[in-house]
Amino acid sequence: MLAALRARSGAETLPITPLTRDQLAPWLSAQPDAVAGWTSSTGFTAEPGQVSLISGENGRLARVLLGLGTADDPWAYAGLPTTLPSGSYRIDTDLGALAANRAALGWALGSYGFSRYRASEKLLPVLVWPKGSERAAVERAAGASFFVRDLINTPAGDLGPAELAEIAQSLAEEFEGTLKVVTGSELLAQNFPAIHAVGRASTRAPRLIDFTWGRRTDAKVTLIGKGVCFDSGGLDLKPSSNMLLMKKDMAGAAHVLGLARMIMMAGLPIRLRVLIPAVDNAVSGNALRPLDVITTRKGLTVEVGNTDAEGRLVLADTLAEADREKPELLLDFATLTGAARAALGPEVGALFSNNDTLAADLIASGEATADPLWRLPLWQSYRKGLESKVADLSNVASHGHAGAIIGALFLESFVSQGTPWAHLDIMGWNTTSRPGRPEGGEAQGLRAAFDLIEQRFNGSGRLV
Repeated sequence: MLAALRARSGAETLPITPLTRDQLAPWLSAQPDAVAGWTSSTGFTAEPGQVSLISGENGRLARVLLGLGTADDPWAYAGLPTTLPSGSYRIDTDLGALAANRAALGWALGSYGFSRYRASEKLLPVLVWPKGSERAAVERAAGASFFVRDLINTPAGDLGPAELAEIAQSLAEEFEGTLKVVTGSELLAQNFPAIHAVGRASTRAPRLIDFTWGRRTDAKVTLIGKGVCFDSGGLDLKPSSNMLLMKKDMAGAAHVLGLARMIMMAGLPIRLRVLIPAVDNAVSGNALRPLDVITTRKGLTVEVGNTDAEGRLVLADTLAEADREKPELLLDFATLTGAARAALGPEVGALFSNNDTLAADLIASGEATADPLWRLPLWQSYRKGLESKVADLSNVASHGHAGAIIGALFLESFVSQGTPWAHLDIMGWNTTSRPGRPEGGEAQGLRAAFDLIEQRFNGSGRLV
């Protein structure tokens, strides 16, 4: 049960009246003159997220008016937990199932705070579950977002490759999955040379986390998450200002663990596999060097044009292993390129796919769940930028253009054409605070991906 929501209404539970602009005038006309006059004089026009506090005859708060953009906009409710006085509230309108779920989700996401190192002293208000809401669906979505945010917000000193493996182990134990971890030099013995090459310089050994769940006879769905727990840039060292957010370079790993949690909580009928290459990109005497050549798991050789383009190297081995099983769906999440952020900003995830139907379905799921993605092309003529004079590929282009596309084309080299694959190049971080989306770690594409998997393999109706 989410602490921000409660099961029952009590005598002191205050009503929240959500209104669109079109609904405002009819509602005011049915109110006492004092309420209508107060609402008008305070400038309440039912703009999305706008709030008006209405007092009763005793001078105490009696009602909250909330402006809506649309009836099912989750973010309209997301500012309430941090703006309303502490207490218990209820929505006094029958919203319908989808809008009720969105209201509960927005309220829940708006109540999030990262409290591992400093507990909040503010007592947040709570909301009675809206009538018609599907609690299990909301708890899955909100709980997974909290899980992802917490992992991204945790400093790299407390969340390295070993800790990521421990979290995966906890999920395996909770949901009766199976976990295998390949660590250190064993990566070479089991033919994961690129993962080992990137992570070998750290005192924290690199590893491949391999989690499976579900019946072997069900459709195979494989999730891959970039797990670079801290990225110094390697010998092509980042400027100090660019390292400040590099604890978030494992956001892809956080996303696939959170998505796996949602899938297992829902009991979707799939054979799930989660693969996370977990490494630090560090500097030491045995660090990967510029112009080194790696022979990857697939057998393709890669010349290292830049050690700070390490994420695509660890994903290369992982994608090759995933592709070997020919899953019905292969998704990877990665904080791969700054170029994707330059193109789309921090709020929209970049989507690449070798399958038009899959791409269209993911875009539709993103729109349906208020979790937007935008497709960028796998523009094949740019592939020449990855050419190397000494190896099959370079890990960076010979020019500075189309960096997100170049990164995606590199990854595509390790996936068969017949495997339905999508790559999500995400920010994983809110650069500023907005209602329900505080500055810090953020889940992006998580609800969209779950919706896609649920629609494809379970056929259930869309809930959040």
